[in-house]
Amino acid sequence: MKKKKTYDVIIIGGSYAGLSAALALGRSLRRTLVIDGGKPCNKQTPHSHNFLTQDGKPPNEIAALAKKQVARYGSVEFIDGFASKITASDYGFSVNVGSGDEFEGHKIILATGVKDLMPEIPGFKECWGISVIHCPYCHGYEYRSEKVGLMAPPEKAFHLASLLLNLGNDITILQEEPSSFTKEELKSLHKYNVKILNHKVVSIEHKDGYLEQVQLDNGELLSFTAIYAGIPFEQDSNISIDLGCELTEQGYIQTDHFQKTSVQGVFACGDNCIPMRSVAQAVASGNIAGAMANMELSQELF
Repeated sequence: MKKKKTYDVIIIGGSYAGLSAALALGRSLRRTLVIDGGKPCNKQTPHSHNFLTQDGKPPNEIAALAKKQVARYGSVEFIDGFASKITASDYGFSVNVGSGDEFEGHKIILATGVKDLMPEIPGFKECWGISVIHCPYCHGYEYRSEKVGLMAPPEKAFHLASLLLNLGNDITILQEEPSSFTKEELKSLHKYNVKILNHKVVSIEHKDGYLEQVQLDNGELLSFTAIYAGIPFEQDSNISIDLGCELTEQGYIQTDHFQKTSVQGVFACGDNCIPMRSVAQAVASGNIAGAMANMELSQELF
C-alpha cells in the first residue's frame, strides 16, 4: 500500500488568501501543501484596487507574483487540482483530490472562496467584475461622477446608495418588485435625488464587458456606465459543510478573530468567511490563518 504524503498544514485554495497563509507558513519552515484549481472568482476583473503597492494591477498578475514569491520557500508545495473530500484521521485530516491522490495534514486552512449566483439576465455574466460590480471600494473611484445603477434588495441597495453619494450624484435603484423601503429610507433617498425604478432588468447590452445600456421589462432602455449589483452567493466548495464547520446566517464560514472555525484544527480565510470581499482583506485574513495554524502546531509540540 502506497504511503500517504504528510504535511503540517494543507491549504485548500491557492488564490490571495491561500497564498498569504502559505507565505506565513513557509517562512516558519512548515511543510505545507497548497491545492488549487486556478479558478478565482475575479478572473475576468481587469484591475484590482485598494491594495497597497498593487493598486491598479491585474488580479492575475498579483496572484502570479505571489505564487512565485511563496514558491521560493522550499517547504511549500503546490498541486493543481480540487480537493474533493476531507475526513478526520489519526494524523489530523485526510484530504482527497480529484486525481485520486490522498494526503495527510495536521491542520487545514480553507481558502475556498465563494460562488456568485448570477441572475439569468443576458449580458450580466459577461459584465461581472468589469462594469457590473459589487464594491465601491474596489471599483467606485473608476466610475466616479458617472451615471450608475443599483440592483440589490432594498436593505443592501440603501446601504450601497449611501456609500456612492460621495462618488457621484446620478444614482438609479432598479428594483424588481414594488419598493419596500421604509418611509425614513425613502426620505433620505429622495433628499439626495436617488431615483427608484420598480422595473426588472431583462437584458444588458455591452461591448467586451463594458456596459452600454440595459433594457427593462417595460421595454425602456437606459444607459449606465456601471451597475452595482448585490447578488446572492454560496460556498464554492462543500468541504467546509462536510467537515461540520458552522456557517453564519449570511452563509459565510464562521470564524473567530484568529480565523479558527468551529472545527478544531480547521481555519478559514478569504471570501468564504469575510463579507468585505477584496484582495487586501483576503491577504490579511490569510496571513492570520497561517500564523495561527503555525502557533497551534508550536504549542502542541512544546
